[in-house]
This record gives sequence, C-alpha cells and structure tokens, in this order.
Amino acid sequence: MHAIAYTRTGDPTVLRLVEREPVDPGPGEVRVRIAVSGVNPTDWKSRRGAGPGKPLAFAEVTPNQDGAGVVDAVGPAVTELAVGDRVWVLLAQHERPTGTAQQLTTLPVERVISLPDGISFDVGASLGVPAVTAHRALTVAEGGPERLRPGALAGMTVLVAGGAGAVGHAAIQLARWAGATVVTTVSSPEKAELAAAAGAHHVVNYREGDAAAAIRAVAPGGVDVVVEVAAGLNAALDLEIAATRATVAIYANSGGGTVALDVRASMAKNLRYQYVLLYTVGDAARAAAVAAVTDALRDGALPVGRGAGLPLHRFPLERAADAHQAVEDGAVGKVLIDVLA
Repeated sequence: MHAIAYTRTGDPTVLRLVEREPVDPGPGEVRVRIAVSGVNPTDWKSRRGAGPGKPLAFAEVTPNQDGAGVVDAVGPAVTELAVGDRVWVLLAQHERPTGTAQQLTTLPVERVISLPDGISFDVGASLGVPAVTAHRALTVAEGGPERLRPGALAGMTVLVAGGAGAVGHAAIQLARWAGATVVTTVSSPEKAELAAAAGAHHVVNYREGDAAAAIRAVAPGGVDVVVEVAAGLNAALDLEIAATRATVAIYANSGGGTVALDVRASMAKNLRYQYVLLYTVGDAARAAAVAAVTDALRDGALPVGRGAGLPLHRFPLERAADAHQAVEDGAVGKVLIDVLA
C-alpha cells in the first residue's frame, strides 16, 4: 500500500511516499481504508518536533490524526463495527507510529466512529481534532452541560475567537446547534464572510474599531464562554467582555507563548480559565464529544466547504508535503489529502 512516512523531524521535505505492508487488526482493532486524510496544525508541529534532526518517538512515522473511510477488516471480538462500515477516525497517530496519511491504517476500535448515512468523507476527515476540541471548550463552563445537544446552551452567549479557523468553525457550528447566541472575532472581511456562513450571529472584525465595544453592544451582560485561540493577545479583551462567572476555554495561544492575567479584575468576576488539549482531556470528555458530534452530524449541523464557512484545500497523497506546508503557512479553511485515488 502507499503511505507517507518520515524518519526524522524537520520541514515538510522529510515526508516521503513509500510502500508498506498493511497491518492486520488484532483484538479490539479495526483496519480502515482511508479515503480522505485531514491535516491539522498538531500534525506539522509533531513532524517538526523539538527541532530538525531531534529523535522521534518511533523509528518511522506516518502522520495525520484525522481521516475518514471504510472499515476494511476487523480484529477478534470487535462487534461495534463491520467490514464495509463508513467511519471517521480520531487520534489515529496519537502515541502510535502510523496515522491516516496512508491507504490502510489499523486502529483501536474506540478511535473509529461510525459516519452517519449521507455524511461525506470530507466532513468526516474534518472532524477529529477541531470538532472534539471545540466540544470540550464549549462544555467546561461552571454549571454548563457536559455534552452538547439542541438547547444545551440556550440563553448563553459564546464568543469564538478566530471564527474562520477549523476549531473556530466547529465551535460556531456546535454552539449554534446547541442554542447559544454566537459572537466571533475575525481579522478580515473575507474571514468575516466565512464566519457568518458557519452560522455566527454576530461577527466582529477586531482590526476595525473597538472590538470590546462591538461585542458588548450585542452582549451587554457579557459573554458566558470564550473559545480562545490566542490567549495572550486577547487576555485584556476577554477580561473586558466576560460576564461574571464566565469561562475562557484556551485551546491555543497563537501569537505568543505566555499569558498575563489581571488577577484582581479576574477574581472580581470569578472568571474561570480552562486549558483544553485534546490528548489529555480524558476518556469521558472524548466520549461525550464523539456522541454529541454524531448527533450534530445527523442533524446536518456540521457541513464543510466554502458555502459552509470552511473552504477545502485538496492535495493527492503524493503531495502530502505540500498539504503540510499549506497548514503550516496558515491556509484559511481545511486542508485534506485524497488518499483513495
């Protein structure tokens, strides 16, 4: 089978197209024929590692955490899935040497989820890291739901920082599906159009005028949950627009490595700063996210493509290096690799 692999850390040129033998599934495992592989920032960051030439956790790595395809084989005692089932996969390369940038990948069954009828492989390959991260960010508030469903966020106002990104896009869609009033910040008119297409009720270009005043105009009582992509840059803004007992869910810190907080002002509002990392959120949180995402898919709440606010950028498997470079360069939208020719 065709696969992408690298044996040393570095820029995208370390990725090579190779031939490998498929791995038969063992007990509790399934093998998936990947149709589409999704690329996330975590994939290129893992590939770069601590620096060029630094040792890898495995002698050889096939990248990419997300993807979608069809079950090709099942191991002993697997009853949840059957050969021919359409699926999406989660955390394919986490603590494992092989991800979804290959024609066949073998995974623990709990990382392989049924894809509802009528949902495309493009949607399936766009879920994983973005959708599960977004769900966790939307469910860490004090007194909030542990699992999203229609009405779960009714009466709440959610601010999604960077609504044109993949996680931001999923957060807008899930928050709206769950009944929240959704406000998002963006940096350009093009991104504003995408965030509106994703379903945001109010879009604020933070480079045009007073962002805090614009947010307060639509949320005079303050924002209940902030889904934050740039915690350091936005710390002052988040503090200003947060409601009392609000939660700032931090899943990234784009543009900086540290966060400075005003302790007294944060304390006065009883603010909660919750960090979110998909790999360590715990089994219960991941299971809740998978269940909610599946429900949202059935409701048609998670479309992708430019018309849905998430432009798709496609590459064939042999151009996986270009796909990684596009994500590393900050492509707006979702980068996908077509694995099944």
